[in-house]
Amino acid sequence: MTAIITIANQKGGVGKTTTAINLSAAIAHKGRRTLLIDLDPQANSTIAFFNMGEVTSSMFEVLGDARATLASVVKPSKDPMLWVGPGRLALAKLETALAGQFDAPYRLKDALAPIVKDYDYIILDTPPSLGILTVNALVASTHLIVPIQAAYFAIEGTDDLLETYERIRARPNPQLKMLGVVITLYDKRTNIAKDAHGQIRAVFGEVMFKTKIGKNVRLEESPAYKETIFTFAPKSPGALEYKKLAAEVVQRVEEIRIARHAEDAA
Repeated sequence: MTAIITIANQKGGVGKTTTAINLSAAIAHKGRRTLLIDLDPQANSTIAFFNMGEVTSSMFEVLGDARATLASVVKPSKDPMLWVGPGRLALAKLETALAGQFDAPYRLKDALAPIVKDYDYIILDTPPSLGILTVNALVASTHLIVPIQAAYFAIEGTDDLLETYERIRARPNPQLKMLGVVITLYDKRTNIAKDAHGQIRAVFGEVMFKTKIGKNVRLEESPAYKETIFTFAPKSPGALEYKKLAAEVVQRVEEIRIARHAEDAA
């Protein structure tokens, strides 16, 4: 069964896209066929792999008016195990385009159906909002990962995200599971980061991943060179941390899968 993982947090600047890009690459490096889908109108996940001139059709054409199939817009990356469903600025118009459409929350789920078995992991990068794009991601997903910056007011706003998560689980997608919370932009030298880490752990407890992603200039630089951290700076702390995070993610996905099989067998 394919793991479809939404990376979401309505707060901007928390390392969400950096996590989507490098977690996808790390999982691909583990030999899993991985698809990264960019649902953010800023299209930063797309820009990290391609020049926008190379993107002739995007997720907007798939979700907006179904002029394109998902299979037709997916582009291969330099990694033979990693593909990208590109986004672009036109996605910002989707909220208006889908207003009043009864199937609006299900567009991505329907688009994924014909190709989902072609991949082991599908990672969904979402915009910093809880609008129709993020809702589409959650309805289509099996798992949710929430990146939270280790900073003052880090947890502010997560109540809305968790409420949306529970609403999605209550009706359109009961199979959705919280896979974990990952601390990002962590600076172990500061007391604020340590205090924020303690606050986040008090709220989320065992749901938190053990791996913390530290502040790392290489992680910021790599997209400018159209590379992931694993080809740009493979020995950097950022590469090692995302490799560890990927191992945790794969392990948790497998544990949930085994637990579900046991429940079904019972």
